[in-house]
This record gives sequence, C-alpha cells and structure tokens, in this order.
Amino acid sequence: MAYDKLSCKEILEKLSEYIDEELDPSMCDEIDEHMGDCPPCVAFMNTLKKTVKLYNTSGDEVDIPSPVRTKLHDFLRRRCNEEKE
Repeated sequence: MAYDKLSCKEILEKLSEYIDEELDPSMCDEIDEHMGDCPPCVAFMNTLKKTVKLYNTSGDEVDIPSPVRTKLHDFLRRRCNEEKE
C-alpha cells in the first residue's frame, strides 16, 4: 500500500505504533523517509522512546508534572499548526 508523503502530525499519530513495531513495513518505510528529513520528529521520537523506557523501568506509577505536560502540548500544537501553513 503506497502512502502520500506524511506530515509531522501524521507521524506523531503513528509514532507509538512505529516504536512498538505494529505498523506494516510500507508505513514504516514512509516514516523512516520522513525521519531522514525532519530533525524535530527524530528528536520527538527519541524523547518518546526514552520516556517509555524510563516509565517501564521506574516500577512506580509516574505522573507528568503539569508544567512539562503543558509545554509538550504547546510544542505539539505549534508543530501541527506549522504543518497547516
């Protein structure tokens, strides 16, 4: 199945499945291609991977502090708005 070039927003929507290797190979190829040209998405993916790893190794339930959650949401909103322009 061929996909049109993916936007950052589409990448973010599929990133968890990509990291968990739950996507079909052609979608993974599209994401890999996008990642080759998009340092912000690579940085976000690496941060997400580290966050998941920390959460899985913490042994305790972790709450994201409100300021961190707010900054993350603001970043994602700005990034998605940039895609629309």
